[in-house]
Amino acid sequence: MLASRRPKYLNLYQIRLPVPGLVSILHRVSGAALFVFAWALLWLLQLSLRSPDAFDRMRAVTGLWFVKLFLVGMLWAFLHHFFAGLRFLLLDVHVAVELDKARKLSWAVLGLSLVLTLILGMRLW
Repeated sequence: MLASRRPKYLNLYQIRLPVPGLVSILHRVSGAALFVFAWALLWLLQLSLRSPDAFDRMRAVTGLWFVKLFLVGMLWAFLHHFFAGLRFLLLDVHVAVELDKARKLSWAVLGLSLVLTLILGMRLW
């Protein structure tokens, strides 16, 4: 009888994801981005260490606007993944598991990762 009162249509656009859920999803997305694009970062590192001419080529490649945009995105992915990982470690030892503290810590993760990305990204640009 209770099953007949359940909604048959669930509009996913009307559901608001809580901030800890958003941080969790972004943690997975940033980890996947770091895994998928690690080859590009390792290639740039290898290019910078090979020879002085290769270093100059690396500088020329990283001078392009779309490469800089990619590097800023990877910087955000690293910072967000790092701070969200620290948040999850704190949750594992039962620190800030209450709802209000978990929300504040999630906002702190989002804020720290974005602010540090802006600061370090301006240095990169």
